[in-house]
Amino acid sequence: MPTIFDYVTAPAIAAYVTNNPSNNIPYMGATLFPPKKKLGLDLAWIKGARGVPVSLQPSAFDAKATLRDRIGFQRIETEMPFFREAMRMGEKDRQELLKLQDNSNEQYIMPLITQIFDDRAQLVAGAQVIPERMIMQLLSSGQIRITANRQDYDYNYGFSGSHKETLTGTAQWSDPNSTPVEDIQRWKRVINQGTGATLARAICTEKTWGYLMAHPAIRLDMNPIGGQNIIMTDALLRAYLQNKLGITVAVYNKIYALQDGSTHQFFPDDFFTLIPAGNLGNTWYGTTPEEADLMAGATAAEVSIVNTGVAITTIKEPHPVNVETIVSEIVLPSFETMDTVFIAKVA
Repeated sequence: MPTIFDYVTAPAIAAYVTNNPSNNIPYMGATLFPPKKKLGLDLAWIKGARGVPVSLQPSAFDAKATLRDRIGFQRIETEMPFFREAMRMGEKDRQELLKLQDNSNEQYIMPLITQIFDDRAQLVAGAQVIPERMIMQLLSSGQIRITANRQDYDYNYGFSGSHKETLTGTAQWSDPNSTPVEDIQRWKRVINQGTGATLARAICTEKTWGYLMAHPAIRLDMNPIGGQNIIMTDALLRAYLQNKLGITVAVYNKIYALQDGSTHQFFPDDFFTLIPAGNLGNTWYGTTPEEADLMAGATAAEVSIVNTGVAITTIKEPHPVNVETIVSEIVLPSFETMDTVFIAKVA
């Protein structure tokens, strides 16, 4: 007769997560920074750079940053932060499953198994939130700050101050006297004249998009005779920005929840980030201790890898009879195209 150890295994949970349709819908960050895997903890990448080289400096992390002279390039090395969270099967679930084992009909067992798998899948979903938060911090501030669970990391990617701008007073897009079209044209010129790159895309939230939807200057430009009478739609504004400025805007409003139940947007309101076409970097996954030391199968633990570098580990505990599920990852994005991105705080 199957036991709980036969049902709740790392390969079974991994297969459940992989085959879940929601797992096939990537976050925006994953499409801009495709995932890649490397061995170990160290992360190194080549970044196109101009001027004085800079290195990453975690404020509360044992990082090693070395600089190697290369003509026209700089090589940055640092260490990737480690994330791990675990979940034990609840006493009630365990007792329910033990009772159901007396029934040979699996239709009574599988709903409880599915519920257990759904709980574990939430740990994996939480693991996917981490790189997305990192990427959206990069695209709205040029750096990554992680403060949680008594850990404090500050990854300063050395984003150029000349590729950032904060609008104030009547220049803010929430003000009808502002000039958002001219602002975008100016930011495109800054990048093009400095790097030769063409900014073809932009990211903002629904609130920031609303400034453009309601802006009188844009309405008047679309219809000089009766601009205020235009029934503005997303499609109209997208077509206008594409024709006028050659940019495609992604309105990104996805949210995540913290342990305290509060919800937050991945990308902040009042920011407008211009980016070039193509990939912006990579999301690098390192080798977790579970993958490095437990995957060989010499212990009571089983390990499976999902989503490129997220390790699912199940550990059998004979007393009390239990299965602990651990989800861990070592992850940090690289940002090779950093010099061809412009970040603006518009309100």
